[in-house]
Amino acid sequence: MTGLFWNLLLATCWVFLTGSFGVANYFFGFFVGYLVIAVMHKLAPDLEDYPQRLPRFLKFLCFFIWELVLSNFKIAMDIITPPWHMQPGVIRYELNAKTNLEITMVANFISLTPGTLVMDVSEDKTALFVHAMYLRDEEEVLADLRELEERLLEVIRS
Repeated sequence: MTGLFWNLLLATCWVFLTGSFGVANYFFGFFVGYLVIAVMHKLAPDLEDYPQRLPRFLKFLCFFIWELVLSNFKIAMDIITPPWHMQPGVIRYELNAKTNLEITMVANFISLTPGTLVMDVSEDKTALFVHAMYLRDEEEVLADLRELEERLLEVIRS
């Protein structure tokens, strides 16, 4: 989190030094700040993992947006073309996430994806109960949830 703070601070400094207050200039300043941090990250222990974290976050963001588009397309096609292809059901999903933050993030990203909704967390916080609109193949749904969780935890934990 410290790396992101410094990157945003460097981007803000860039904007003030150049005198151009546009969004594109801020993103360019963010990129320049990222390069500065990437060059000097070994000198500051708090910044050591930041150069690897940002690309992982961008990779996860692209993955999630792609999954979001596919899910929306699947639901839209099901709505506009009869008959309904939904086979709703509830499954128990065993978590790899351990902390409350990790569990909350995983549950929120699962619920953000159309066609799935986290209904509850088990008492011992080791599983989520997920309602899926398309539960033809339970193993496939569990595999998709596992991939989402693994990619998210890679961003959070590293």
